[in-house]
Amino acid sequence: MTKEVQVGVSVYKPQATIGKLILSLMFDAIGMMTYAIPLLGEAFDIVWAPIAAFALSMLFKGSVGKIGGIVAFIEEIIPGLDIIPTFTLTWLYEYFMDRKNSR
Repeated sequence: MTKEVQVGVSVYKPQATIGKLILSLMFDAIGMMTYAIPLLGEAFDIVWAPIAAFALSMLFKGSVGKIGGIVAFIEEIIPGLDIIPTFTLTWLYEYFMDRKNSR
């Protein structure tokens, strides 16, 4: 259940939910699992990078999702950067921006 906040004439709905956090952690875990399989894991990143970019842009709407999708693609396609939890960082950004906007 989302809490609605009246801001001026428009209604603001916080976007960061626990469900999104769980999905973000799951997607980050999938991205980091490539470290479990040396060499083959990096080949999987070629497939995972566009999937991760699309998933992030669908999970987080607006410019946050678009920019996050681009960052996720770059982070997954470049070897060695899989350790960065892009989905979770995007969730944190959206969560704290929601709190800032609702005050």
